[in-house]
Amino acid sequence: MLAAVLTAAVVAGSAGWAVGSEQQAVTGPLPGAGAWRADRAPDLHGRPLPDPATASPARIAEFFAGLSEPQRQALAERHALVVGNLDGAPPALRYAANSRALRQERAGQLARAADPRLPDQDRAAARARAERYAELAGPGRRILAFDPRGRGQVAEVYGDLTAAEHIAVIVPGSDIDLNTFDRTKDRYGTPAGMARSLYAATAGHRTAGHRTAVIAWAGYTTPVGLGPDAATGRLAEAGAPRLARLAQGLVAAGRPRPALFCHSYGSVVCGLAAPDAPAADLVVAGSPGMRVDRAAELRTGARVWAAKNADDWIDDVPHIRLLGLGHGADPADPAFGARPVPTARAQGHTGYFAPGTDSLRAFAEIAVGSAH
Repeated sequence: MLAAVLTAAVVAGSAGWAVGSEQQAVTGPLPGAGAWRADRAPDLHGRPLPDPATASPARIAEFFAGLSEPQRQALAERHALVVGNLDGAPPALRYAANSRALRQERAGQLARAADPRLPDQDRAAARARAERYAELAGPGRRILAFDPRGRGQVAEVYGDLTAAEHIAVIVPGSDIDLNTFDRTKDRYGTPAGMARSLYAATAGHRTAGHRTAVIAWAGYTTPVGLGPDAATGRLAEAGAPRLARLAQGLVAAGRPRPALFCHSYGSVVCGLAAPDAPAADLVVAGSPGMRVDRAAELRTGARVWAAKNADDWIDDVPHIRLLGLGHGADPADPAFGARPVPTARAQGHTGYFAPGTDSLRAFAEIAVGSAH
C-alpha cells in the first residue's frame, strides 16, 4: 500500500506528463562481439583482441596503443559497431567506426523498407530509422557511441576531444533515445541541446586558453514518461556502469577527468556511477535524488554541485526512498552538502542550460575548472 501511495505521488507530481511504459534495459556487448572475439586476421599477427564484455577501458587503451594505424583502421572497418563503442579506444577511430556502422545499419533498414513481405507499419518504421541513421552520419558529426538496439543509444562530441584540457559529459533523464537525442522541441531538455549550449557558453573561456569538449551522452535506456521506471533505480542501475566506463575510458585514453552534468533522472544514474567514475565534478540539475542521504555518501572525489529553480515541478516529487521507490534526499537541500548553483532566470524543469541563465554561466565555469 505504501509503495502504491508513493508511486501515485511521483506520477501526480509530474502534471502534464504521461505515465510511462516499462522499459527493458539494453546491456551487454553489441552485435558483432562474437565475430570480434573470433577474429584471427593475418594483419594482427596472432594478437588476441580484448573481450568487449570483460576488458577494462585501460586494457582497451593499451591494446590500441600497441597497434599501427593501418591495423587500427582495418579493425574499425571489419568491426565498426564494436570499435565505435569501445571505451578507451582513440576518439577519432571511434568517430570513423561509428560513421561506418551508421551507414551499414542504414543499408539494413533500407532493405527492410523495401521488403514487400513486411507489414506497411514495419516498412515505414524502417524508413524512418534509416533517415535517422543518415542524419547522425552527416558531415562533421563526431559520434562517440552508437547502439541500434532497442530504442537506440548515441553519444556525440562537441569540440576537439583529443586536445581538450577540460571535458564535460551531459547525462540526460527520461524520454531520451536515438530519436529524441537532438530533437528541436524543448531543446534544452535534450542531451544535444544541453551540450551545444554548454559548449557555446565556454567560448569565452576557450579564447583564454581553456580547450573544452562536451559529450552529449545518451548511453543508457531511459524511462519513458514518469511511471514506475522513473520512480525506481532499475534503469539507473543498468546505466551507471556504462557511464562509469565512459569516464574511465576518457582517462585511460589520456584525457582529463570529466565533469558530469546530470539532469533529472540522469542524476540517479550519476549517483550510482559516482564511486567508479573518475570525475572532477558531479553536477545535478532538477534532481529527484541520488539514492543517498548526503553528498559524502556518494564515495567520490569529485566536487558535488546541485541546481534547482523555484518553479521546477521536480519539487513536487517526494524526496524519499521506500520499498524500492523514490530516490532519496534532495541534492539541492543545504543539508545534503552539495555546492549550490545559482538558477536565476532558469525556468521549469528543462531550463537550466538555456542561454542567459545564471545556471548555464555557472555550469560553464565548472566545466573549465574555474568555479570555486
